[in-house]
Amino acid sequence: MIRRTTAEAVLDSLLAHGIDTLYALPGVHNDFLFDAIAQSGGRMRALHPRHEQTSAYMALGAALATGRPQVCAMVPGPGVLNASAALLTAYGMGAPVLALAGQIPTDAIDKGWGHLHELHDQLGLMRHFTKYAARIPAAADAPGLVAEAIRQALSGRMRPVALECAIDTWGRPGLALDVGPLPIVNPPIDAATVEAAAAILAKAERPIIVAGGGAIDAAPELLALAERLQAPVLTYRRGRGVLPTRHKLAVSLPVGHRLWKDADAVLAVGTRMHFAQSNWGTDPGLKIIRLDIDAEEHNRFRRPDVAIHAHAADGVAALLAALPNAARAARADVAAAQAWFVERLVRQEPQMGYLRALRAALPADGVVVEDVTQVGFVGRLAFDVDAPRRYVSPGYQDNLGWGYGAALGAQAALPGRAVVSISGDGGFMYQAGELATAMRHNLPVVAVVFDDGAFGNVKRIQAERFGNRLIAHDLANPDFHDFARSFAMRAWRADDPQSLETALAAALETGAPALIHVKVGEMPSPWDMLALPRVRGAEEAWRPALP
Repeated sequence: MIRRTTAEAVLDSLLAHGIDTLYALPGVHNDFLFDAIAQSGGRMRALHPRHEQTSAYMALGAALATGRPQVCAMVPGPGVLNASAALLTAYGMGAPVLALAGQIPTDAIDKGWGHLHELHDQLGLMRHFTKYAARIPAAADAPGLVAEAIRQALSGRMRPVALECAIDTWGRPGLALDVGPLPIVNPPIDAATVEAAAAILAKAERPIIVAGGGAIDAAPELLALAERLQAPVLTYRRGRGVLPTRHKLAVSLPVGHRLWKDADAVLAVGTRMHFAQSNWGTDPGLKIIRLDIDAEEHNRFRRPDVAIHAHAADGVAALLAALPNAARAARADVAAAQAWFVERLVRQEPQMGYLRALRAALPADGVVVEDVTQVGFVGRLAFDVDAPRRYVSPGYQDNLGWGYGAALGAQAALPGRAVVSISGDGGFMYQAGELATAMRHNLPVVAVVFDDGAFGNVKRIQAERFGNRLIAHDLANPDFHDFARSFAMRAWRADDPQSLETALAAALETGAPALIHVKVGEMPSPWDMLALPRVRGAEEAWRPALP
């Protein structure tokens, strides 16, 4: 038992769990937490951006790039609300982010007295976008609550968690017993469901595997299974890189759609499989196997033929062991669909040219963080990725403006690795002031800003679907090159793929924060490859799974 303040107990607990960075802005409600960091002798570093949303986005980017838990902090009320979009995104993407939220004095919580930053039922609010949320009442409770929060974040389906601490509790001393990391709980595998799934896959002639964010720690097992079955592996956004995208069995969304109509079995690993089941359609001729650590996912959209409740790596390994070890011939339909996709991408210039330029200049282990942008929409389908966590996309929240802050966090967590953010001018301006954060903390992210002077996707929708009645799409921008230079940041201009490749190579060579301003015009639409039509089952045949 050690006598220490609640803040010191929380800090020591984080360090005991291998967490040595806090992404946060200081504020009066959390003063004792920052003072504990100041007195930690450098054991814990505080990276302070210019906005609470960026604090949480940095923690999110760090968690997505590493798979390890990350911590952010914010003051109550406005601070929590500022961070909520990032925590909601973390929830959708399965990212283990721990939010430390300040709170007003204990005796005033939920009394409506009008304290600074008061927010009614703040803890209840946070439970809407976290997996677990609790209040730290005293120093004695802090180590156990930190350990439990991190256990919750990492057990089963990884998701964000939150701990709230009142302004008068942070600095109050007490006796606190250290609590080490708690065991991570994952479900045991049911052999009967594995055998049933293996029987379906062994019989299937045209199986397909859909791999999502829950599969990124099962890459070796998935590669072995795909090659055993000669089954294409469909990934999109979060799952990119589970199979190297140059592998003959790695397929993108449009290729998967092309193969879907004739597939006789699908194995969904760590994915909601939303597009395929709700948009592309299913019918009795398609056997569905769901492998997910989250049992709630199994019956979404329709009841699967087999549901395996397991960690992806464990479940896929069990399937491999249950399948006959017989070689299968390469599938002509997969090769034909891949060839079609190559031809289709020819029409997607200049986006593909810019993506090839990024790939050529970026080291193999570099990380691309994609914001919601015209180049990013194509990148989700066609950027070359050879391992998980190297192409980071915002998942189904798809929130504009998240990218630069997430890239800063990825860079902070991966020192020595190249990190590039790609944004449009609209999205970049959400966090443009965080160029100051990159300079203050020497985070050598290269921001590539594609500038068309508009919310380009909004403009296209208005033009194509609303009779070209354009409204609220046009933007007044700074000269992004000069804007970056005003922070004493290195900056380049580019106006075509070749000049982007040259500029990015130069920027990465400096090892310093940088920005590349790319002026672009209207780009060809990729939406025929994204909004894909139903190919199986009648529309009226779709219904949610029965309880």
